[in-house]
Amino acid sequence: MTPDPNRPSNAAQKASSAYRIAALDRDFLLSDTQRGLRFQMEYEKAEEALRAWKVNSTIVCFGSARVRENGPPHQAAWYAQAREFGRIASQEGGAIFAGTDGERENVIATGGGPGLMEAANRGAYDAGAPTIGFNITLPQEQEPNPWTTPDLTFRFHYFAMRKMHLAMRANALVAFPGGFGTLDELFEVMTLRQTRKGRDIPIILFDEKYWRDIVNFDRSCCASGGSEPTTCGFALQTARPRDALGSHRRIRLRTLHDQGGSEARAEPQDSSFQKDKSLCLSGKINQRAMSAPDDASAPR
Repeated sequence: MTPDPNRPSNAAQKASSAYRIAALDRDFLLSDTQRGLRFQMEYEKAEEALRAWKVNSTIVCFGSARVRENGPPHQAAWYAQAREFGRIASQEGGAIFAGTDGERENVIATGGGPGLMEAANRGAYDAGAPTIGFNITLPQEQEPNPWTTPDLTFRFHYFAMRKMHLAMRANALVAFPGGFGTLDELFEVMTLRQTRKGRDIPIILFDEKYWRDIVNFDRSCCASGGSEPTTCGFALQTARPRDALGSHRRIRLRTLHDQGGSEARAEPQDSSFQKDKSLCLSGKINQRAMSAPDDASAPR
C-alpha cells in the first residue's frame, strides 16, 4: 500500500506512553496508582514458588545481619547456635523428606541476609534440606547469603509483604540477638499472636540475658499493666538449641521414620540433641495465605 503523502504522521501517537501495553509500561507499573498491584505481585511471586516446592510450614529464624562467624566470642557463639539449630530442626522437622502427601514441614526460613540469618540457613543446608531466604532491598544493598535454596530465595521491596510471608507459614519463631530489624519482626509476630490475627505459635528467644537487657517482658511490660499477663509467658528465653527444641514441648519434631523416607539414615553423633528424641514439630498447618528495580526509579 502506497503511503499517502498528505496523510499526517501517527508517530506522536505511537510514541506516547498511553499507547504502551500496560504490562510492558515500566512508568505505569512503578506509578503510585499501581502500588496495590505491585504489592499483590510480590505476594504471588513468592507464593507460587513456595507452593511448587510444597512448603507447608516453616520455622522462622530472626537475628542480626552484622554477627560474623569469626567475630568476637559472643558473636561466634551465637552463629554456632543458630547454625546448629537450623541443622537439627531441618533433620528432625520434616524439611528433608516430604511426607506421603509430598508436603514439606518446618522448612527453615530467614530474611536471607548475612549474620545469624545466614547461620540458620547454613545449618539447614548442612542437613541437606531446602531453606528459604526472604531478602529485602535496602539503601545499603543487602546480598542474599549463599546457603539459601536458589529457587526459594526471594527479593522484596515492601517490608510488609516480606513480613507477611515470614509469618504466615510459621510453626515457630526463633529470635536470636539482633537490632531494630529483629525487634520489628519479633514484635510483629507477638502482636499478631496477642490479637489472634496469627496462630498461637511458640516464640523462642535465644540468650536470656541479651533479651532481658533489651525488654524485661515480665517486670516492665506485664507488671506495669502495659500488656496482659497471658501474653508475656510465651517467649522461652534460652541459651542452647537443645533447650529450644527439647524442652519446649509445644515444638515436637517428627522422626525420620515419620517423614516418608524409605532409606535408613545414620544419625549424627556429634550433637547433644541425640539424647532427646522428642525434638521439634509434628502436626501440620492447614492455613494458606491469609524482584524490585535497582535504580532510583524504584517504587515507593
